[in-house]
Amino acid sequence: MFGITPSARLRPSPFFDATLQEGVCAFTTYNHMLMPTSYGKPLEEYWRLLNGVSQWDVAVERQVQLRGPDAGRLAQILAPRDLSRCQVGQGKYVPLCNHAGVLINDPILLKLADDLYWLSIADSNIWFWARAIAAERKLNVEVSEPDVSPMALQGPKAVEVVAHVCGDWIRELKYFWFRETEIAGIPVVVARSGWSKQGGYEIYLRDGSKGTALWNLFREAGKPWDIGPGNPNWCERVESGLISYGGDTDTMTNPYEVRMGKYVDLHAPDDTIGIQALRRIHAEGPKRHSLGIVLDAGEPVQPGFAWNPIYQEGRKVGDLTNCIFSIRLQKNIGFALIERGCHVGDRVESLVAGQRQPGVLTELPFI
Repeated sequence: MFGITPSARLRPSPFFDATLQEGVCAFTTYNHMLMPTSYGKPLEEYWRLLNGVSQWDVAVERQVQLRGPDAGRLAQILAPRDLSRCQVGQGKYVPLCNHAGVLINDPILLKLADDLYWLSIADSNIWFWARAIAAERKLNVEVSEPDVSPMALQGPKAVEVVAHVCGDWIRELKYFWFRETEIAGIPVVVARSGWSKQGGYEIYLRDGSKGTALWNLFREAGKPWDIGPGNPNWCERVESGLISYGGDTDTMTNPYEVRMGKYVDLHAPDDTIGIQALRRIHAEGPKRHSLGIVLDAGEPVQPGFAWNPIYQEGRKVGDLTNCIFSIRLQKNIGFALIERGCHVGDRVESLVAGQRQPGVLTELPFI
C-alpha cells in the first residue's frame, strides 16, 4: 500500500473530500494535482460508464485563461485552427503545437466573450507557453489560471441527470458548446463534452469552496439513474480510440501522426505557431501513424510504465503506447505509433515485460 505525501507541489481538487467519501482508492498526478483513477470496483465502474451515468472528478483539466483586448488574437496565434467564426458559447478541440509542428497539448478552447477565452488543457504547463508568446508578441492580454474546476457526468443516462438539475435546455447543446449558469447559487459553466465516447457533460465549477456541495447535489439528483463514481476509463478510451496526450505522444509527435489532422486548418493565419511546419508535414506526409494492435495472448498482459517497442521481421518499426485487456472484446488491445510502411493486417511483435508478444495491426477505433 502506497501513501501520498502532502506537498505544495501537489494540489487536491475541490472535489477531493467528496471522492474520499465515495471510496476512492487510487490516484495519478496530472497538472500537479491528484486525479482519481479507481474506486476499487473496476468492472462496476466500466459498465456504469457504458450503461448508466458515471461521476468524475476531472478538476485536473485546468484552465488557461486569456483575458483582454488581444485575447482572441493570442488564441488564434496558439491554435492551428481557424477561430474567425468561433462564437461566444462555443468550444473547439485544438491541437496546440510548437514552432516545429510538434504537439504540446490538446485542449478544448472555450470562447466566453470576445475578450475572454479558456483553454481546458491536458497535462502540460501551457500557462508558461501562453504567457511567453503573449509577451514576445507584445499583446494586451492577461494569462492566468482562474478558479475553475471541471466535474464530468458521463454515460448514456448523464443527460437525464444534468437535465434534472439544470433544465431541459441542456439537451439542445451541441457537442463542445456550453452555457454559463448557476446551480443552487453556485456559478458554473455547463458544457456538452467529456473524455469518453459514451456522451455526457462537464460542469465547470467557478468557486472552489463549493466542490463538495456541487458533487453532492449531482450525486443526490442522480440516484434515480443509479449514479456512481468513476474516472476517465482507460479500457473504454482505448476501445474507443481516444488519444491521450503525453501517454500516446512523445516529444516528436505531430497531429497528423495521431489522427488529429482534421483539427488543423492549413489556411490559419501565417503567424499561427507551427502552421508553417504543419503545412510542410501535410505536403510531405507524416513519417508515422497511429494504428490499433490486437495481441495474440489470451491472458491479460502487463505493459508497465513505459512504451514497448514493436518489431517487424526483427526491425524496430514503432512503439506500443498503451495496452489493456478489453472487457468487451476479451482481447489485449492497444495503440501502435508506427512507421507509415506498416499497414492494417500486418503481423508484428511487441516486447512487453521482457517477452515477445505477437499480434496484428488493426484500424481504430476498436469499437
